[in-house]
Amino acid sequence: MQIEKNKYQDFLMQVKTRIQTSQVRAILSVNAELIYLYWDIGRMIDKKQKEEGWGAAVIPNLSKDIRNELPEVKGFSERNIGRMIAFFREYPCLDQFLPQPVAKLEERNHAPKMPQAVAKMAAKTIIEKIYPIITNIPWGHNIILMEKVKDMTSRLWYMQKTIENGWSRNMLRSMIEGNAHQREGKAVTNFDLRLPSPQSDLAKQSLKDPYIFDFLTLEEPFRERELEVSLVQHLEKFLLELGQGFSFVGRQYHLNVGENDFYIDLLFYHLRLRCFIVIEIKKGEFKPEYAGKINFYCNVVDDVLKHETDNQTIGLILCQDKNTVVAEYALRGFNKPIGVSKYELTRALPESLKSSLPTVEEIEEELKNEKTSKKVE
Repeated sequence: MQIEKNKYQDFLMQVKTRIQTSQVRAILSVNAELIYLYWDIGRMIDKKQKEEGWGAAVIPNLSKDIRNELPEVKGFSERNIGRMIAFFREYPCLDQFLPQPVAKLEERNHAPKMPQAVAKMAAKTIIEKIYPIITNIPWGHNIILMEKVKDMTSRLWYMQKTIENGWSRNMLRSMIEGNAHQREGKAVTNFDLRLPSPQSDLAKQSLKDPYIFDFLTLEEPFRERELEVSLVQHLEKFLLELGQGFSFVGRQYHLNVGENDFYIDLLFYHLRLRCFIVIEIKKGEFKPEYAGKINFYCNVVDDVLKHETDNQTIGLILCQDKNTVVAEYALRGFNKPIGVSKYELTRALPESLKSSLPTVEEIEEELKNEKTSKKVE
């Protein structure tokens, strides 16, 4: 009997999906076991330190003996053992939220139980929203989050985004340093008026303010076209900054309307929103007339490129600065969903670091003193 090609391809896809699902489950299971192992060793050391009065000296001894007696086992450096203790102290009730296969391990019975008062508050506090997803994140990611994100609400956001976007450790670190959680959904938009719910919420979450292009080497004065070219030359980093779902379509994308030629700065398709996104890049401050131009582009893209199953095109204007009130008034009268965000070519320094850096005058004075001292010598 001859196998129908279409039916076989469908069946093959089902088998591949089943295999991939199993692989993911296996990886998550191994990761959960490793996380619990490190947590439980941290618990055991913490308990001995409290009961026996052992100090920090136990850490180098334990690290040395484990590596000598179990040379094939990795991950037990002094630094990592210290992190295991800190991890247990950060999440003392982790054993109550472990995946079922891990939770059934005998060692679980030795861990402290979650207080009944806390148990009744499950799913009501941020920390207890964090517990169930800890084992879905690799050890290295958990350590970065524990050490660099102290606010639990922010930490939960980064955990969820790590799982959702598959961020590497370097990407997670970069997102934390760029305060990604504070920038998501901050663009000025008219989405609530122009998009149905829940698409309007998803669209707002897909935009940031500001966008940080610190991977570029542009210096003032530069032209808008130079910025476009640089962003496309660093397309991978640009897409990472834009966020999940953005797919590049073209730069200076040509449109012919009424025998006239028009060119979109940057055109993307968003896989989650199922729509085209038109991006216009402007130097200086936002001006109301920018909204009219991008509304025109969105209309043309909807007529020329949009498929019947696509959602309506979204416009995004990127400026170096914007007045929020002006932007809100400018967007109010247009029928297309449009957002306005700022972009920065360098990441702003924290105030604490700014105050510790020398001023230009101080540097010049220091150089002057060095020249004077050399002449005296």
